[in-house]
Amino acid sequence: MPLSGEAIRTMNYVDDISVTLRRILSVLPVLTPEERERVAEHIRKADPSYESVLTAVSAK
Repeated sequence: MPLSGEAIRTMNYVDDISVTLRRILSVLPVLTPEERERVAEHIRKADPSYESVLTAVSAK
């Protein structure tokens, strides 16, 4: 069964998220420990979180 346009578009969003995460990983080595902690806290507080989206996708 072929995918709908919405499913394909959503998968493209996931690809965009992956690119963003790779960018974050590439800059981490140049941050100070304090900056890394602030970034980590910002990620923890992000809403919706990656985990909450996975939960929603997996829900029946």
